[in-house]
Amino acid sequence: MKIVILGAGQVGASVAEALVSEDNDITVVDQNREALARLTDRLDIRTVAGNAAYPSVLRQAGIEDADMLVAVTQSDQTNLVACRIARSMFALPTRLARLRSADFLEDPRLLSDENFAVTHAICPEKDITDYIASLVRYPEALQVLKFADGRVTLVCVRAFEGGLLVGKPIREMRAHLPPEADARIAAIFRGSQPVEPDGGTVIEAGDEVFVLAATYHMRPVMQELRRMLKPVRRVMIAGGGNIGARAAAALEENYEVKLIERDAERAEVVAARLGKTLVLSGDATDEDLFIQENIDEMDMFLALTNDDEDNIMAASLAKRLGCKRVVALINRRAYAEMVQGGPIDISISPAQISIGALLAHVRRGDVVRVHRLRRDAAEALEIIAHGDRATSKVVGRRLDELPRIKGAHIGAIVRRSKETRVVKREGFLVDEFVDEVIIPHHDTVIEPGDHVVVFCVYKRQIPEVERLFQVSAGFL
Repeated sequence: MKIVILGAGQVGASVAEALVSEDNDITVVDQNREALARLTDRLDIRTVAGNAAYPSVLRQAGIEDADMLVAVTQSDQTNLVACRIARSMFALPTRLARLRSADFLEDPRLLSDENFAVTHAICPEKDITDYIASLVRYPEALQVLKFADGRVTLVCVRAFEGGLLVGKPIREMRAHLPPEADARIAAIFRGSQPVEPDGGTVIEAGDEVFVLAATYHMRPVMQELRRMLKPVRRVMIAGGGNIGARAAAALEENYEVKLIERDAERAEVVAARLGKTLVLSGDATDEDLFIQENIDEMDMFLALTNDDEDNIMAASLAKRLGCKRVVALINRRAYAEMVQGGPIDISISPAQISIGALLAHVRRGDVVRVHRLRRDAAEALEIIAHGDRATSKVVGRRLDELPRIKGAHIGAIVRRSKETRVVKREGFLVDEFVDEVIIPHHDTVIEPGDHVVVFCVYKRQIPEVERLFQVSAGFL
């Protein structure tokens, strides 16, 4: 696939790195020649220096015969103009735009073909905020990821000494769960090496265990694998930028939130927007401020400033002063890998979180969700099964009939049930189909329209999984 990426910043560079490794023809456009030079030093890509909103620059980048435009510059306006030009002048079929402002997302008419012509809008700040909210809900987790509009949750936890399943085979988990709950251990990582899970696999203390379950069953499942922390009630946030302010707005209804912002004017702006959050003007690396604001009574500290070093320092200080759980937003991959597991419980990579929304549109087949795991080493995909037994390699077949792909496992299936329930939508009572979450076994048959969650231990397995779910040419 020929893809033109606008923007060589953190998001653009991460997108280019992810896509070039999958045999795509990549061209990156940016006005910063130094950023482009850094990319070409490590990636086999083509670059064009210039303003991404100019038709001549887009033409130079090869937009006329491209398959996709990915506009991820720092400017919403540039991204929107580029998408509009790509459709009106070059008839490019797929146009993705990164939009930081919620104003452009509130009315879908703005992004229609008649206006800015954005095929798919991506808001990394929203994705990161949603991810942070999930970590607050499951404070024991290292990663929390959602599939099928939130109906299925994938949680990564570290198994602890004395846990009910440590030292026992996986098959015994079923005996500890409530009768109505079910779950699937999708993968186990012991150190840096994956362990192929089956019923006889014994979990060891320190293992990173990836568990899939229906979202409403996740709490009892987590209790079997990980010592439960007390539910989070108090949260302190460092940074009142886009992500920090969004996180506070998402959390303040259910938690006691304090936010520290260094810039006094920005602190006033954020305080005016938030209803319940206590906004403080100060330095999040100030030990006296932390002590004064009772950091030792906080259940979770979120370092969400725009500076990696400040986030590392603030989170480390919060941990030393007694905060139970600390999370730091870290853009530079080398920093993120270095600090997690030390004084910082979890490091969040913005690029790793937002890349999934982009990858879902690049994958072959009907892929609706992609999540990168283990610092991009593994991947989980949500794929819709289409066709029938004659046109598909998966539909109408039991799981034990499918070709075996070593290291790839089907962990969950979401299926639309024939049952309906009455719900209220926009003031009206309507019938809505009930989606059924299935933790599949060897005799489970995949049906047309099923949303299938597949866990791949290695990224190199993804093309094989995609080919497995593709339908034959005769399918209409």
